Amino acid sequence: MDVVDDLLREHGTSYAEEAGIRLADKPSPLYRLLVLATLLSKPINSGVAVAAAHELSRAGYRTPQRMLAASWQDRVDALGRGHYRRYDESTATILADSAKLCRDRWRGDLRRLHAAGGSDVRALKDLLTEFPGIGPTGADIFLREAQGIWPDIIPYADEKVLDGARRAHLPASGEKLAGLVPAAKLPALMSALVRLGREH
Repeated sequence: MDVVDDLLREHGTSYAEEAGIRLADKPSPLYRLLVLATLLSKPINSGVAVAAAHELSRAGYRTPQRMLAASWQDRVDALGRGHYRRYDESTATILADSAKLCRDRWRGDLRRLHAAGGSDVRALKDLLTEFPGIGPTGADIFLREAQGIWPDIIPYADEKVLDGARRAHLPASGEKLAGLVPAAKLPALMSALVRLGREH
């Protein structure tokens, strides 16, 4: 379909890919996705949030243990290098609190969260929103991206995706959108539709 090809060509990079996260069903990439979703949850430019996630990863804070080993000032400085300045101090604290929950409840491995919620996206959203800084929007972001590696939650299309689909004159249905691309490209399509909705 030409519309889908155009969307993927123009906007077809998932937010995780943009942040340099090679998603896999492993503890570190999943944790980095959680951090990205936390940063994207704030009312801030998505490019700034992505850049800040990249800086946190470059600083080595790719696991909850490494995030907790960093000082509060280290986290603030990494966020600042990504120009995430408006919320840098509060977010530095939130990231530590979130890392502590990930370490203590899920032993640093969000595959355990997936096992607990299974394919029940409502249960997964409830578990994700227990993390400081992750509300419904952050849970949507996480699950939109994670469906590329957690196929049992396909299709995950929240209202921002469906709004973009309507603007692109595509079906406003997760099931129908999932039928337009291979499963591996679904997060990129969802991200493209979110970006399209924001442009308008």
